[in-house]
Amino acid sequence: MPQATSALTIPAPAPPPTPTPALAPEKRGSRSEFAPLLRTVKDQGLLERRTGWYARGITANLLALTAVAVGLLLFGHSWWSLLLALPLAVLSARAAFFGHDAGHSQISADKGRNRLIQLLHANLLLGMSQEWWNDKHNRHHANPNHEEKDPDVAPDVLVFNEHQAVGRTGFRGWLARHQAWLFFPLTTLEGLALKVYGFQALFSKDGPRQTPRRRLTEGGLLIAHVAGYVTLLLTTMPVGQAVVFALIHQMLLGLHLGMAFAPNHKGMEVPDPDGEPWGHLRRQVLTSRNIRGAALTDWFLGGLNYQVEHHLFPSMPRPHLRLAQPAVRAHCRSLGIRYTETGLVDSYRQALGHLHQVGTPLRTA
Repeated sequence: MPQATSALTIPAPAPPPTPTPALAPEKRGSRSEFAPLLRTVKDQGLLERRTGWYARGITANLLALTAVAVGLLLFGHSWWSLLLALPLAVLSARAAFFGHDAGHSQISADKGRNRLIQLLHANLLLGMSQEWWNDKHNRHHANPNHEEKDPDVAPDVLVFNEHQAVGRTGFRGWLARHQAWLFFPLTTLEGLALKVYGFQALFSKDGPRQTPRRRLTEGGLLIAHVAGYVTLLLTTMPVGQAVVFALIHQMLLGLHLGMAFAPNHKGMEVPDPDGEPWGHLRRQVLTSRNIRGAALTDWFLGGLNYQVEHHLFPSMPRPHLRLAQPAVRAHCRSLGIRYTETGLVDSYRQALGHLHQVGTPLRTA
């Protein structure tokens, strides 16, 4: 490969985080580091549900989705209706965020109610399997950035560590060499990929275990999503225009979701499988990156900009994450644990810089 590829203008990744000061083994490996913070958060009432907040948000989002559908019915045969793909993508991402929160039991203390909310948002509105997502996402939360246990850093289209890139040839090698440039273009496929993975898991022996009744419910809702989506587009616009609308909608949805998930862990510390095990506090804080910002950032990223707090307290309602941040930051400072927080643009710079660095062995071979 010509050396010219080294002229990428993507900034180099940030220097490795300052090593966390060593603590006595009995403290570092136990729950004692996390327990005082958990007590503080509980005493502040931040683990209590915010059902009303979610009810208002979900209702507003469903009404807005209905308004877009009505807009398609009224103006579908005009090419100007393609502009509605943008708000539909944004509202679809809102549905994904509500489905994510329901999967973490943030919305209700009732497990069955959370499941119904997630089925509505994930399966019916997005065409994404609830069971597949929960299985994958829960394994990520249990061991973030762990190369052997976190499915989000398993080598696939992208690779996340240099040794994963070594030996890649052909098209996969080309992807690894250029993955920093290709990352955001590839995220435009995420909306479709979520649907494909969900259907595959539903009918695969390797998918999440579930009862026949649950499998039937999931499958029925996934099929209902596809049927409803296709029917809406084909009854409101010509076939060619419907295809263009669907492509724009799904690409924008994938890009939005990619922009929300990309900064969270890429380029952060990776647990050493052979090293001393981290306790819950270090395992979640050292592998996560927060994004600074105000209300607009919170809305755009669905609260995932408080990634540290979300990983420490997965069931904490989204509006409470920012309220927990001062206590978490202060607790980490008292223990000498690095708490990473950066701006939105810089978070993308760091994530893309890391992906570029990972492809170095292939570019210099």
